[in-house]
Amino acid sequence: MNGIRVKICGVTRQEDVSCALGAGAAYLGFNFFPRSPRCITPDQAACLAATVPAGIARVALSVDADDDTLDDIVGRVGIDMLQLHGQETPERVEAVRARYGLPVMKAVGVREESDLPRLLEYGRVADQLLVDAKAPAGAVLPGGNGVAFDWRLIAGRRWPVPWMLAGGLTPGNVADAIRLTGARQVDVSSGVENAPGVKDAALIRAFVHAARA
Repeated sequence: MNGIRVKICGVTRQEDVSCALGAGAAYLGFNFFPRSPRCITPDQAACLAATVPAGIARVALSVDADDDTLDDIVGRVGIDMLQLHGQETPERVEAVRARYGLPVMKAVGVREESDLPRLLEYGRVADQLLVDAKAPAGAVLPGGNGVAFDWRLIAGRRWPVPWMLAGGLTPGNVADAIRLTGARQVDVSSGVENAPGVKDAALIRAFVHAARA
């Protein structure tokens, strides 16, 4: 093991959870964005989260959710971290942290060097950063689009809090991504699916193995 921590995001079925745990994932992500093919209800997520042992972080992904929506998720699902994947401002990140007393991971989309200052801005208020590929123009989803950014943009860069690399990662490229960026944490969703929202057990195992090889 090389200490790389893997997040399998957008799990929708018990077999996804079991496979991710068996492969050694450190985080499991539950998606609550209604427009995503990976979206599940709080009741579904509660059933899945209840099977996750202590020590594995259960992450709730939302996109520009209001307090009522987050109240429902936090109140019904046993989660350990909130992932904000929309256009939430730094002030909103601070408010969510204060309201729920849970660590917050803020996703920041990157396409070019001018996007990088936002990572420092959010790194001052979030507990972790998700350095993701900025969604293509016209994309329905803010993430999970299977696209990568130029990893050389963040090579050797560091921020005030731990960070995780996302965006277009697959079993075939994750090792190169880690080598080029120095990432110690990686996130995958569509890269381990055989259809939108349907995880593939062999791809999950291959991804974790490649990240840690």
